[in-house]
Amino acid sequence: MKALFAFCLFCFVGVAAYAQQTSSHEFTPGELTVQVEGMAFFRDNEYDSDISKGYTLPGAWLRPTLQYNPLDNIHLEVGAAGLFFDGANKYPNYAYHDIAKWKGNQYQDGVHLLPWFRAEMKTGNFDFVIGDIYGGTEHQFITPLYNNEQMLSADPEMGAQILFNSRLVKADVFCNWQSFQFEEDTHQEAFTVGIASSLTPFKAEGWNNLSLRLQTLVQHRGGELDKSELGLGVQTLCNGSLGVAWDKSFAQRGLNHLHIEGDVVGCYQQAGKLWDFESGLAYNASASLTFCRDLHAQAGFFLAPKNFITLYGNPYFSTISMKHPELKFTSNNTAYFDFGYSHTWAERYTFGTNLEAFSCRPGDGKNEFVFSFGLYMIVKPQFLLYKK
Repeated sequence: MKALFAFCLFCFVGVAAYAQQTSSHEFTPGELTVQVEGMAFFRDNEYDSDISKGYTLPGAWLRPTLQYNPLDNIHLEVGAAGLFFDGANKYPNYAYHDIAKWKGNQYQDGVHLLPWFRAEMKTGNFDFVIGDIYGGTEHQFITPLYNNEQMLSADPEMGAQILFNSRLVKADVFCNWQSFQFEEDTHQEAFTVGIASSLTPFKAEGWNNLSLRLQTLVQHRGGELDKSELGLGVQTLCNGSLGVAWDKSFAQRGLNHLHIEGDVVGCYQQAGKLWDFESGLAYNASASLTFCRDLHAQAGFFLAPKNFITLYGNPYFSTISMKHPELKFTSNNTAYFDFGYSHTWAERYTFGTNLEAFSCRPGDGKNEFVFSFGLYMIVKPQFLLYKK
């Protein structure tokens, strides 16, 4: 795992030292502000099938922070992040649910509340982030590797992150520390290492819209402090993709942006026995379109001819059942479609709605059609307290 991490970092970041310098974030020195970022949401998953149960997520998350820029290249944030679901009064000390028993048994009442702290420094092409990192959809993982629903249920990602941004290369390298372990804890240490990168190698007109994309997600669980009587052992699970993407922006009012991509996707169990197979390959092709400024549509097809499991993607991209743990499929073909509307006022207030559908054929079984529908409102008001 360490060798793969170092190799990918060298290939997609190190060689870019010769590229034109840009900056991914800009800070105004001496500025002290308060920002209250939040999302109210309602998502209904009509997932009654052999792969997953249906459920509804009504709730909101809120993140008030105090932000200060002591210098033009340093940014600090301190605050809190809270998540609550309508009608719930008890929350585990984690929010994301997955297929293994690495979680703790502590609970919170009333709201799932976590402290928030981010320290960021930028220099040249690089941004270094420690604490609460830029996570979720900001990684820009492909659809089979990341389920956007986690923006409603997952904890903020915490750990360390390196962002690189140049004309030729963009890279996001991070470690999300998900479960800290003390010596007598009955849960495991767990963290995820990820890389989301793109390389645009051609400068010629007509070719500068073409990019190569490499993405990896590696989750490691367990270590020296594990209690042997739990029988969990060390587990290292991997997802990755290698693809080619083509982007085109348009000046027309009706048609804004087109994105076409094809990927080879893989999974690998480097350590542990959580899966009854070691590795698997799948193939993904998708096209997305933004039109009329506020409308977005995506259509794609995912083919897993044999075994495949996605760590953070929707369960309809896997060959195992989340509804019946003992049920496994020899293959899985999934056509997926996403249609959404979102409109932003004053760059800080966004209302949106989304319809997502999957037509899935697991193994030799029958075709299954499921869908989800959601509404959300994002607010990010900011108040200036002091400016040098």
